[in-house]
Amino acid sequence: MSSARESNKAIVERFNKEFIEQGNSAVFDELVAPDFRNYDGDGDVSGRDAARAFFTQVFLPAFPDVSVTIHDQFADGDAVITRKTYQGTHKGEFLGVPGTSKSVRIAVIEIVKLREGKYVEHWAAADLLGALHQMTGS
Repeated sequence: MSSARESNKAIVERFNKEFIEQGNSAVFDELVAPDFRNYDGDGDVSGRDAARAFFTQVFLPAFPDVSVTIHDQFADGDAVITRKTYQGTHKGEFLGVPGTSKSVRIAVIEIVKLREGKYVEHWAAADLLGALHQMTGS
């Protein structure tokens, strides 16, 4: 495998460990391009500020002890596909559900496109229905 592919996989792993898991905002600034685009399942597109806000104002307050387990990673050209799990204690509001102190696991598959070592595009499918069931017990 090419060194560029391995480097891209390492960048995605670093983003997950140092920004998402450890909350290091400097890593976000370093690894996310100014023209970053995030695509959600409804066809909406958001930018860098919205991605930062989601993690720092919504996700990390809801799961302050989140850990990220990367199960598989595949790289092709400038794209990295990752199958991972977020696991954390539900301490703050998430999906409209106040903190429950329950342990929650969220399965995620994502595609990240990189340019010059920075995230430029992102797509993800996360099992939010499963997370909701874990939080509410229904």
